[in-house]
Amino acid sequence: MYRPRLADNILARKLKGKGAVLIQGPKWCGKTTTAEQMAKSILYMSKPEDVKANLVAADIQPSTLLEGKTPRLIDEWQIAPKLWDAVRFEVDHRNKQGQFILTGSAVPPDNDEIFHTGTGRFAWIKMRPMTLFESGESTGEISLKELFKQPKQILAQNKLDDLSRLAFLICRGGWPGALDMEDDIALEQAFDYFDAIVNSDISRVDNVQRDSERAKRLMKSYARHQGTQTANTVIRDDILANDAESLTEDTVYAYTTALRKIFVIEDMPAWNPNLRSKTAIRTSDTRYFIDPSIATASLGLGPEDLIKDLNTMGLFFETLCVRDLRVYAESLDGQVYHYRDKSGLECDTVIHLRNGSFGLIEIKLGGDTLIEEGAQNLKKFSTKIDTKKMKEPSFLMVLTGTGKFAYRREDGVYVVPVGCLRD
Repeated sequence: MYRPRLADNILARKLKGKGAVLIQGPKWCGKTTTAEQMAKSILYMSKPEDVKANLVAADIQPSTLLEGKTPRLIDEWQIAPKLWDAVRFEVDHRNKQGQFILTGSAVPPDNDEIFHTGTGRFAWIKMRPMTLFESGESTGEISLKELFKQPKQILAQNKLDDLSRLAFLICRGGWPGALDMEDDIALEQAFDYFDAIVNSDISRVDNVQRDSERAKRLMKSYARHQGTQTANTVIRDDILANDAESLTEDTVYAYTTALRKIFVIEDMPAWNPNLRSKTAIRTSDTRYFIDPSIATASLGLGPEDLIKDLNTMGLFFETLCVRDLRVYAESLDGQVYHYRDKSGLECDTVIHLRNGSFGLIEIKLGGDTLIEEGAQNLKKFSTKIDTKKMKEPSFLMVLTGTGKFAYRREDGVYVVPVGCLRD
């Protein structure tokens, strides 16, 4: 049974305004299934019995592969890059919207078979693994969209107020195929996913052979530095501690670039607001995997390991929250950023909408002390913003793991368990 995704509405909207829509994202996140709900005809480029014939047709006369009822889905289009310009040509000459949906789990390598960027013809959608709301683990009683309207009161009960269950969800991840599996089988999926990345996908993305053991060490280092602005040089030195061979910063860059191309890692850009003071803002990206389960699998961790080390669990809980916030924000035409300045003042996430509205969010696993710390940090940061040059924050929110209820504090800061949140 198909589980509705927030990307469904985005796809429907994009098809009304563009001739073709490209859906990108990691393998197994549900791109094809989502596209199938809206497609009227489908071409599976990588279907084993057809792949050779499809590649020949794409090389000789790609237009033949584009015939069919519209929207026509072309799944894993990137194995035949010539299809890009063929689709662009058809969109131009048909002069109609909603003609094609392309899906791909990798960015195609630079080559001379793509001559046009697709500007004006294509819209892009990035899909990620499922949020807790999409998978049914969040009640969705608290809407991020509604928080931008600054409600005077909110109240919702958190049905996910259990550390052991939260640890399980971090390690299982948001992979649609794992949702209906028994818990122990579902947990295995992230480890299998990690094995596929290091043994195959990291090399196949651009046909450059990469060492699987080195890829494992890099992903372990990346996982240890989740939520930080760690430089490539630090990751290189971290890997060298267990690597007999020499390793350059360029090699680290090449490996991480490959992981980005298959949507395994997704770093968060820095937010650059107008401030009252001339505080120097740190501009380095914050490092994240696209799903927390990849990070825990990289380190060989399971739910019990997280429960025994709540500091580590807090780091991976942050990755889970960032995954969900990115999906919720994009459904509202927004983006997610982080903030840090030279004084050490940080804000875990800033949701910035296209209309200039923004909300400030601190992520805390739970507990009164951490919630109070997050709230005070948000209030301190908000006073630095120059409201003569930009809007005031629409809301301040501490996003938690545990806690019985979502509520608004007397100082106006919202406290919302992630098990209550939706777009």
